[in-house]
Amino acid sequence: MSARPRGPIVHLYAMCWNEAHLLPFFFRHYEPWVQRFVIYDNGSTDETRALLAAKPNVELREFPWSDPDSFVASHRALHNSCWGESKGKADWVVVTAIDEHLHHPDIQGYLRRCAARGITCIPALGYQMVTKDFPGPDEWLAKTRSWGVPMAAMSKLRLFDPAAVEPNIGIGGHGALPGGRVVYPRRDELLLLHYKDLGIDYRAGRDALLRTGLRAGDRARNWGNHYEMRPEHLQSYFDYLWANAVDVRGRGYVPWRDHREPRFWRTEKKQRSLAQRIRRLVRKAWGRPAQPPTKG
Repeated sequence: MSARPRGPIVHLYAMCWNEAHLLPFFFRHYEPWVQRFVIYDNGSTDETRALLAAKPNVELREFPWSDPDSFVASHRALHNSCWGESKGKADWVVVTAIDEHLHHPDIQGYLRRCAARGITCIPALGYQMVTKDFPGPDEWLAKTRSWGVPMAAMSKLRLFDPAAVEPNIGIGGHGALPGGRVVYPRRDELLLLHYKDLGIDYRAGRDALLRTGLRAGDRARNWGNHYEMRPEHLQSYFDYLWANAVDVRGRGYVPWRDHREPRFWRTEKKQRSLAQRIRRLVRKAWGRPAQPPTKG
């Protein structure tokens, strides 16, 4: 009887702030294929730190403010440095956010196949996921909440070989200019499911919290202004999401074929900033109210 092939060694790095509601979904999704988690907490005041401290596979650290005047700049600096300690120790690293779920129906097999083909850099096709209500505590979101909008701004480089690649991740994870021995898959199979819009009430509360974390340097650069949507604009935004959502698990839906948004790793065209994309999205939403589909 042949030995079962071991899964690839994967380390995950993320920042969190008052994420107690999302952490159970996050670990349910990632623990089957990630062995080590390094989480940087930014002064959580809910149950986040207790939940993380109770996990034997989690290293809880303090968020490092490399730029005291800007959360966004400090976060980007962390993205581009935290993973370095995994060189020579992990086959792959994930640098992500608590509300981002990297998804593939056979993730361990896919990573083994990528490694065997010499692939070092696996960007993910992005979807802004949307739900009518906050999920139940025992749900596996990638299986039970599968409606989302294909969105270029959510297509990110979150998974790479730390021995081969310097990711050079952009602001908010939007875009990247990786260096080193960069080899992409020929076909884009990895998905990034962004679970921020888990009902209007959750989104409004999260935005209100995140606004308080912005500093003078962020506001001067208009970083984080997508947290400023008024209630009526937020409703229009959700209407837009539902009007354009697809079921990523639906029969006949093929992500690498049907995700038609630009992919920064497949084009020379510069990506717009997050603020520009959110403004464009809201403008579309105002003119396109729609009823949500029956699922979600």
